[in-house]
Amino acid sequence: MKIFITGATGYIGGSLAQRLIADGHEVSGLVRSAARADEARARGIEAVPGTLDDGAVLAGAARAADAVIDAASADHAASTEALLAALAESGKTLLRTSGTSIVGSRAGGERVDDVFDEETPFTPSPGRTLRVALDRKVRAAVGLRGVVVCPSLIYGRGHGVNPQSIQLPWLIALARKHGLPRHIGPGENRWSNVHIDDLVELYLLALDKAPAGAFYFAENGENSMREVCAAIGRMLGQDGRTQSMTVEEAAAEWGEGPANDTMG
Repeated sequence: MKIFITGATGYIGGSLAQRLIADGHEVSGLVRSAARADEARARGIEAVPGTLDDGAVLAGAARAADAVIDAASADHAASTEALLAALAESGKTLLRTSGTSIVGSRAGGERVDDVFDEETPFTPSPGRTLRVALDRKVRAAVGLRGVVVCPSLIYGRGHGVNPQSIQLPWLIALARKHGLPRHIGPGENRWSNVHIDDLVELYLLALDKAPAGAFYFAENGENSMREVCAAIGRMLGQDGRTQSMTVEEAAAEWGEGPANDTMG
């Protein structure tokens, strides 16, 4: 197959691209700069210069492919609309990357024992309404096979241009900046997690077998934020000590989204 990937030089998309190429597929990828294009080509990816705002570029690459994996941004409506329009009535596959923060409880660091699976009804937080609307639009698309994958906290070294995940390196950088790892409140709020290699396997299975409209949470374990921060502290020689902060303090430093929908 020929597969077009947005985010092909990112953490998820890059790891997917390398596995797909190793399995004998052709991969094209959206790239934003000449430097990124060179890095993509060096890894066997056909570079498609452009950005998520270039609807015509996205449409052309999508039509030229047998399937599309959207792994760049879960909140960019224009690019999602462009891909859906390009693939309309084609019977091709669009795999969209969302995220489990769509069912976040905004717990303020407290433990919440709500359990969600793919069939659990939920109301998204204000910061995730657009993302959920786009998820639902892809799943409901007629004339193509729209599938949504929601990764949880991803860990492990990737295999593409960018081998680093987002959340854990960020938490480590914050711990170095402040002298101790920091969590909101008691840090008892729990995150599901998934290794990048397991996530790639899920995408491959979804590409091969998922029915139209399928929706998957990707996770293979969970930890509290305090446990995650304590592990970071031990790694940094801080004896597992952590530091608590309020939601308001976190929002002032990190922004409302990370404080409420990601870390809280």
